[in-house]
Amino acid sequence: MLSRIGKKYLEMALIKLIIVGLIVGIAIALVVPAAVPAVSILGDIFVRALKGIAPVLVFILVMNAMAQRKADANGSMKPIIRLYIFGTFFASLVGVCMSFLFPTVLQLQVADTTVAPPSGIIEVVKNLVLSVVDNPVNAIVNANYIGILAWAILAGIALHHASDNTKAMVDDFAQAVTKIVQWVIRLAPFGIMGLVANSVGTSGLGALLGYVQLLGVLLGSFFLVALVMNPLIVFLHTRRNPYPLVFATLRESGLYAFFTRSSAANIPVNLSLCKRLGLNEDIYSISIPLGATVNMAGAAITIAVLSLAAANTLGVHVDLPTALLLSIVATVGACGASGVAGGSLLLIPVACASFGISNDIAMQVVGVGFIIGVLQDSCETALNSSSDVLFTATAEFSARAKEGTLEVADMVPHNRA
Repeated sequence: MLSRIGKKYLEMALIKLIIVGLIVGIAIALVVPAAVPAVSILGDIFVRALKGIAPVLVFILVMNAMAQRKADANGSMKPIIRLYIFGTFFASLVGVCMSFLFPTVLQLQVADTTVAPPSGIIEVVKNLVLSVVDNPVNAIVNANYIGILAWAILAGIALHHASDNTKAMVDDFAQAVTKIVQWVIRLAPFGIMGLVANSVGTSGLGALLGYVQLLGVLLGSFFLVALVMNPLIVFLHTRRNPYPLVFATLRESGLYAFFTRSSAANIPVNLSLCKRLGLNEDIYSISIPLGATVNMAGAAITIAVLSLAAANTLGVHVDLPTALLLSIVATVGACGASGVAGGSLLLIPVACASFGISNDIAMQVVGVGFIIGVLQDSCETALNSSSDVLFTATAEFSARAKEGTLEVADMVPHNRA
């Protein structure tokens, strides 16, 4: 009986289970408030599990990515990589601007709000530099994500020339850690039930209003990037109407990614779309898998917006230079985001560390991210994955435009693969 229930649970879509957990959590808080303390333990366990696995996940994934990287043998890849990086960076700027226009304050369990805000960009840079040179073991134990990223990159570079067997072992370890994260995230419905029950039970339904505004800022940023910023980038490179290509990628790549919530799972769809666009297979066969890892505009927006929401909640003043630094941190962090659903949320502590916000507070913001993740993560993945095809096509179409051989009809996928 229990095995059948467990099997049924694993077969159900996580998005549906999260919605159920959200509804049940609100119902418990409103109908059976006496049960809130017991149910809230599930939320505490979920957040604690995330805090436990996140530092190891970041270290292993970044180290493995650096160790497995391949030399860029074709100069045609450079424009695509450039578009990936700049697209992610400008998307984070959009998220920062939207957060300034519509500042959000969250309901968090803040036991100690005496967070010492940095005096300015110089202190932030100083803290970043000191965090980078932290003891690597200490960085993992204390969840110093900036130090973790630095040491993971160095370890990956050192392992790049290791034997194939060693690289295979590192890759297997990365796959194992990713699997553990998938198990933890599979428990998200129960954790969210506990988190929502505690939030509503403690602060009432008003606690959810902050989540609604936060979701609005995130979705607004996603749509601005997808429908305004990205088309502008395409136009500047091709000097052609960008919207046929933009809508094609959103419809035929973004829609699939919205439901799969995985850029990696959407790679076959993107490869097929690139073929139908008549792109160079030698290029897109590399750029699409690469984009699923490093082209993370949606993730950069999520990291920036949620980090600024945490800063607003704690009353930490963020000036423009610090906001620019946050965009850079969000861009770098997004490139290292895990490929699993909700992977970008685990990079939020990296950005929060720039403001002197403790890991305990940052992980509560991660919990909020899972609560709104029903729509947030789906839209984020749709933006990430559709942009992979969009920028790959833009780079090739730009070269054709310079040669005078590009027609608007070329920017629409053919009916047959």
